Parts: sequence; C-alpha cells; structure tokens
Amino acid sequence: MADGANGADRADEQERDGNEGTAGSPGVSATRPARARSAALWGLVGGFAFLVLAQGYLLVDGDLPFGYVGLFALAGTIVVASGGIAYATEYRLHAKRRT
Repeated sequence: MADGANGADRADEQERDGNEGTAGSPGVSATRPARARSAALWGLVGGFAFLVLAQGYLLVDGDLPFGYVGLFALAGTIVVASGGIAYATEYRLHAKRRT
C-alpha cells in the first residue's frame, strides 16, 4: 500500500473509534486558549485599524471633536468589543468550516 492510503486508513480508524483528532481538523472545536489568543489578535487588528483610520482623518481634515486621550480610549473600547465578538462567534464559523 502507498503511504497516503495508510494515513487515510488511520484517520478512518480514529473517526470510527470516536477520537476527535487535532484542533486544526475541520469541524473540531478549538481549545479555549487558542480561541482567546485568536480573539485577542483580532481585537488588536480592530484597534489598530481604527487608529490608522483616525490618523488618516487627522491628516485630511485635521480636527477631531476629542483629543488623543479620547482617541486611545475609543481604540481600547474597539479592541475589547471586536475581541469579544471574535471570541463569541469563532466557534460557530469553525463549526460551519468557514475559517
């Protein structure tokens, strides 16, 4: 038999035995630390994207209704919100194999 066939046979045996496989397999839930790390990174992406857009607005228009302290406070809020949304919805996307 070819090596590829042995790998497929082992995967079939694991599936029949009820083994879930690794977290990277489609349809298998990610671990909590992996979901938390992914959500934190998505939160940082959202916060930095907001800061980049705000900086671009400042370069074009030059005025915001609040200062830099308010800008960073709003960016922090966006980090927490986007990270929370990513953590709450990631398992659904992974279960539907859309990640």
